[in-house]
Amino acid sequence: MTDATAPRPIRKAVFPVAGLGTRFLPATKAIPKEMLPIIDRPLIQYAVDEAREAGIEQLIFVTGRGKTSIVEHFDTAYELESTMNGRGKSLEVLEPTRIQPGNLVTVRQQVPMGLGHAIWCARAIVGDEPFAIFLPDELMIGEPGCMKQMVEAYNQVGGNLISVLEVPEEEVSSYGVIAPGAKISDTLTEVTGLVEKPKREDAPSNLIISGRYILQPEVMRTLEGQGKGAGGEIQLTDAMARMIGTQPFHAVTFAGRRYDCGSKLGFVEATLALALERPDMADDTREMARRLLGL
Repeated sequence: MTDATAPRPIRKAVFPVAGLGTRFLPATKAIPKEMLPIIDRPLIQYAVDEAREAGIEQLIFVTGRGKTSIVEHFDTAYELESTMNGRGKSLEVLEPTRIQPGNLVTVRQQVPMGLGHAIWCARAIVGDEPFAIFLPDELMIGEPGCMKQMVEAYNQVGGNLISVLEVPEEEVSSYGVIAPGAKISDTLTEVTGLVEKPKREDAPSNLIISGRYILQPEVMRTLEGQGKGAGGEIQLTDAMARMIGTQPFHAVTFAGRRYDCGSKLGFVEATLALALERPDMADDTREMARRLLGL
């Protein structure tokens, strides 16, 4: 794509973090699920780190009641930093939690009306720009990160992109699945349709939508007049499906690993997997696993 036709840069990202986290009760009664830690970083931190690696400048958190700790995590903690300084401790561990003033914006989703509604709540801040979406409980681990891979693809084709992963065919009924069109490259595929949780025999592919999106601002206008869909909620998948055919729409097959940290088992798996990759923990984690398994 030439400079004259290069797509507009992705500067903004929306993080829908208003969910109640009921699958993790009672842990999430007073703590947002996005603040649950994978080892020593909360889930939201992994998503923000991925966004910044991809060149995202403005972070838009769509929050709800009881979610203030998510914003506070990225604020300056004067008492903590003063105490650490006084004890001669390095503040380097807090560096990822620092956000440039003005680069974090919050908006409230007053009623739980679905993912599409949460994204629509950010319309005034997104404005007339393409933007990214991160679902923080989808922990994506790769080098480079998932969104950076997507931005690189976006710079080639523009339009709308979603991250997808291949799963065994027997698992497709649990996810949103794409109907693939022309294959642009090994990792980039045209999207001709979207199907939410199809039966195995009806699924158009085994490529599932995996929690990362780059969308054009027209999706906000589509969501504006959209009625309720599955579960009585305003679904983002429905809005994207209506845009297919009116704008370029592609899927990027993520070269990395996904952990569904919205489930208890996925959360445990992510914690164990990342611990096994850390030089300061790997050997002790393996020994602990062997001991627990009686090996």
